[in-house]
Amino acid sequence: EVQLVESGGGLVQAGGSLRLSCAASGFTFDDYAIGWFRQAPGKEREGVSCISASDGYTYYANSVKGRFTISSDNAKNTVYLQMNSLKPEDTAVYYCAADKSGNCLREDYWGQGTQVTVSS
Repeated sequence: EVQLVESGGGLVQAGGSLRLSCAASGFTFDDYAIGWFRQAPGKEREGVSCISASDGYTYYANSVKGRFTISSDNAKNTVYLQMNSLKPEDTAVYYCAADKSGNCLREDYWGQGTQVTVSS
């Protein structure tokens, strides 16, 4: 059974940092890409970042470039999203998703989400 479990969300003041984790199981981690998405109340889901576990390719949305860093620990089947210089507009539920193509092109499996709240 494929499982993606996010953790690390919470409440932080503007300018602070959080590190989200996405622990994956039930598939060959090295063949997949893992992406982070977020959805704020009343807004559409937004792709935040993605990493290909096979070659380390990374993608960042313009809104988080220079502040967020995605990384992968293949030995632990875990992808991290280090979020620095957080802003109130980063407040959202953050989800990770696994992409079978390995190319950050689609989402085949989703986690349950973790709430990130940034206070001003």
